Amino acid sequence: MKDIPQKLRDETLEDFFRGSGPGGQHRNKTETGVRLRHIPTGIVVTATEDRSQMRNRVVAWQRLMVKLAALRKRKKKRIATKPSRASRARRLNEKRKRGDTKKRRARPGSEDD
Repeated sequence: MKDIPQKLRDETLEDFFRGSGPGGQHRNKTETGVRLRHIPTGIVVTATEDRSQMRNRVVAWQRLMVKLAALRKRKKKRIATKPSRASRARRLNEKRKRGDTKKRRARPGSEDD
C-alpha cells in the first residue's frame, strides 16, 4: 500500500461491500469486498476472494496497477509486408493442384466445366 503514488490514490474511489459466497456469518456481516474505481480512465476492479478487507485491498490495488500499466503500454507499429513472388507462386500452385484433385472426384459423366 505504501508504494502506490499519492496522485493515483487521489484519482481512485474505494468502496467496500459485503462479499458473497462461502464464509458463513463473518463474511455475511462484514464488508470485506473492495471495489476500486479509477475516475480518469473508468477502470473498475474488485477483490472479494479473502475474508480480510486489508488483503482484498492489496489484491485490488495490484489488479488496478496491472490494468493501468497495460493501458499505458504502446502497441508496436505494424510494418506492412508483401508476400514474395516465390511464395505467391507456391500458393497458386497448391490451389491449382487442390482444384484438380476436386475435379477428379466428380461423378463420371457429369462434365460441367
